[in-house]
Amino acid sequence: MVLIVLSVMGGWLDMVKTHARGLLGDVVIDNHDHSGFPLYQEFIDDITTWKDAEGQPLIAKATPVLYSWGLFKLQDYLGTARVVGIRLEEVFEVNAFKQSLFYNKYYPGTTTLKEQQQPLLGADLDAGPLRITTESGDVLPPMIRPTLPSPHREALEKTLQANGGRLEVENEVPTFTSELLMQAGLPPIPGYYELALRESPGGEAIGSVDLPRQDGPAYPGIIFGLDLVATRQPDGKYNRRYPRGEVASLTLWATSARGQVDPIPIKQPFRYTDDSRTGIYEIDSQHVYCDFDLLQKLLQMQETPRVNADGEIIGMAPARCAQIQIKLARPLDEMSLQALTTRLEERYYSLADDPRFDLDLTDRQLIARIDAMTWQQTQAHLIGPVEKERILVTILFGIISLVAVALILCILYMIVLQKTRDIGIVKAIGGSSGGVAFIFVIYGAAVGIAGAVLGSILGCLVVWNINEIQDFLIRLNPSWRVWDLSVYSFDRIPSEVNPWDAVIVVVFAILASTLGSLGAAWRAGRMQPVEAIRHE
Repeated sequence: MVLIVLSVMGGWLDMVKTHARGLLGDVVIDNHDHSGFPLYQEFIDDITTWKDAEGQPLIAKATPVLYSWGLFKLQDYLGTARVVGIRLEEVFEVNAFKQSLFYNKYYPGTTTLKEQQQPLLGADLDAGPLRITTESGDVLPPMIRPTLPSPHREALEKTLQANGGRLEVENEVPTFTSELLMQAGLPPIPGYYELALRESPGGEAIGSVDLPRQDGPAYPGIIFGLDLVATRQPDGKYNRRYPRGEVASLTLWATSARGQVDPIPIKQPFRYTDDSRTGIYEIDSQHVYCDFDLLQKLLQMQETPRVNADGEIIGMAPARCAQIQIKLARPLDEMSLQALTTRLEERYYSLADDPRFDLDLTDRQLIARIDAMTWQQTQAHLIGPVEKERILVTILFGIISLVAVALILCILYMIVLQKTRDIGIVKAIGGSSGGVAFIFVIYGAAVGIAGAVLGSILGCLVVWNINEIQDFLIRLNPSWRVWDLSVYSFDRIPSEVNPWDAVIVVVFAILASTLGSLGAAWRAGRMQPVEAIRHE
């Protein structure tokens, strides 16, 4: 039990730390204001030239980010989302967002936030028909082999070549098309693509499959959190509800530098280009990602003329962002990292008084609220309390384990009382008090070793299969769910055992059992041979 608690709580902490650093970078600049702050690009251009004591670059990459809230509509589904504006290529360099994308994994280079049409799956006339034999031995009629339009087809072929012609699609319920391909012994087409249907002269679909093509008007791309566009099945796999390239609309409200919200909504159509699974439920069930420059324009946070009461242009209001994520060129120790955050803050504050920039009082106030935080500080409200809870729970289970020590003492003491005559015989034929006592100490240690080994094996098996155990319980009764995604953030229970935790638990279990045997060993060692032999 102790090993399971240590593994789950420790694994949760490790996941928080890993995901926080992976999604935010090493250092974050933020003023915690929906109005954002100005001079972000000037600041980025400056800090990327900084050098360390050895003359090496200190900052590897920095990128601005925008945050807002809005409504999205995808087919007949209407929901709320936290809208994130990113520069996709820069974000790929700063954090681990690229690893969370599904379509970009199997179709590298096709995920873009630029304008695009919908890719439609069509007939491959150059390939032979699909010949499928069912499990019962029935041969189905020949079928046209499906394929994707360029560049999706070439991207998938590249992935297949890199994997030796084999393709394992993770955590996805295969589409009907993919199932047919796999039954024919061919690799699947990952994801959900709509079929290109042949159209009549009047523009109506007539049912037969057409050639693959890019279809519809071009709209900017948008990336959805996976839980917004897919349904998680009891076995942990996801069933995507919408085809790639589906039109989605986003409704936003602009916020001025002074915090005033424009009551007139802003609507923008997009195309669903990819989905992101970070593993953090709050993010995957709320976030959508679009192009930084486009979102900045929609929210009216780009550089705009500054107008006085008479309608005269008196300057230019600088563009604003909501956050800057920074990746360091190399890891720094805690003291050096803290010194860097202080230096970053001071540098940003100095920009407010730089005569090169046309800033008003509101701009300076936004800059004055800026904080530079390490990735640990951004998650301190989670990491600190959980670390204390982990220690507290471990202590509580340690106290409970003292009951096991008392039980071992009682059991061995009863054995001593029952084996009094045998102990007397051993001592009568020359056995020393220390030797007799040592027998019971070894016996207690052997019990501890056996219990620790069996308990560790059982604990490891439970931890390694804990998600499957929960899925099984949910299938029996949905109310038996013990890991609530909305409470614990992550969509999977941590299922890795720290070897050092296992070693510590085993050592303490053996020591506890050995200590529990000392009372019985002392009683056996002090026993007098004559009295023991007379004992009935």
